[in-house]
Amino acid sequence: MHALLASLDDPHAELKCVHIAGTNGKGSVALMLGSCLNEAGYAVGSYTSPHLVSVRERVSISGHPIDEHAFTDVLSRVGKAVEALHKSKKKLGDVTFFEVMTAAALLHFAEQAVDVAIIEVGLGGRLDATNAIEPVVSAITRIGFDHQQFLGDTLEAIAAEKAGIMKPGVPALTIPQAEPAETVLRAKAEEVGATLEILGKDVEFSQRFEASPKLGPHMRIGLTTQTSTYEHVPVPLPGEHQAANCGLVLAILDKLKTQDIDLPDIKVVDGLAATKAPGRMEILRGEPRILLDGAHNPEALAALVKSIGAHVPYDSMIMIFGCASDKDVDAMLEKVDTVGDKVIFTKAKGNPRAADPDELARKFESRFVKMHQVAGTLEEAVSIARRAASRDDLICITGSFYLVGEAKKLLEGQRA
Repeated sequence: MHALLASLDDPHAELKCVHIAGTNGKGSVALMLGSCLNEAGYAVGSYTSPHLVSVRERVSISGHPIDEHAFTDVLSRVGKAVEALHKSKKKLGDVTFFEVMTAAALLHFAEQAVDVAIIEVGLGGRLDATNAIEPVVSAITRIGFDHQQFLGDTLEAIAAEKAGIMKPGVPALTIPQAEPAETVLRAKAEEVGATLEILGKDVEFSQRFEASPKLGPHMRIGLTTQTSTYEHVPVPLPGEHQAANCGLVLAILDKLKTQDIDLPDIKVVDGLAATKAPGRMEILRGEPRILLDGAHNPEALAALVKSIGAHVPYDSMIMIFGCASDKDVDAMLEKVDTVGDKVIFTKAKGNPRAADPDELARKFESRFVKMHQVAGTLEEAVSIARRAASRDDLICITGSFYLVGEAKKLLEGQRA
């Protein structure tokens, strides 16, 4: 990545980047952060993954995906740089899709002169392609078990990979973590010379659940920083877990104020309220309602189950579930059993790593007694669910962002 970016004249060098790592919550933090900065009038580049419908969603400015012409142009120039590197005698290995996308995003953001670039880690942190940047703030969301085949089998090993984004002299922020992960993060910060602050310990933070006629059930947070005091701020995304993510956003904004970014508190609060999060507790209105959530590992699925219980009333639920084969499938199926009254196993067309739905069904029926069946395609699964559901039931499609992305294409096309 360093060689590739150098061949493109180091487009990232002048960018003010916020680097976000973590197992769960990276996308939510990026969305809330971008919305606050947009509300304050800044041009914000966001590099996120995975995408739901179009790959161009991964590279956006102020909420708008890169257009087709610009995307083709920037990919062409990155491709030429890759070819030039291959012709040189440097032993760099084959370029990956994610490396090309990362370089293209940074090049586009630099040429469009964005005020802030929000860069989400793809996998891990230490060896991720995005770690070539020099951010002005590093942030780490919830650390849990995922991608163990690459990151290690213990929380300490996974935390060490996430902590790899910390840089000397760059402020680092995180939310409350399990003790083994926190110990690793603090040690890494001290080792590299970064100042690590943890919400609730180094940053004054509080959260509570409430319900109101206007907002319904929701979380509210309080946060005191060097520049601001936020009290009773509504968290825009549903779920208890989003409170810490929202607090992390406010803490990041506090650090950005030291980088000549003017962020009036009212603009921040309005920006949070304007946050849109497709594919995350997204409800498509109709009878029955269909809820989309890309919960792609056991911890995310557990958070979804809790959030549905707190925020979405229903008579019974039909869950359409499909996940990647390299996930902790047994742990995910255990969560599926706790919420769905009926389960339909399927898989996304566009995911080569998708688990075979027949195999998911076999694993499920060997441990649980809940009603379930298999559908070869998502379209078939949705058709089965709709026939079985009454108007006050809920259809939940989850387990993979690939599956949710396919569902958005299918269902929004049907609504159009």
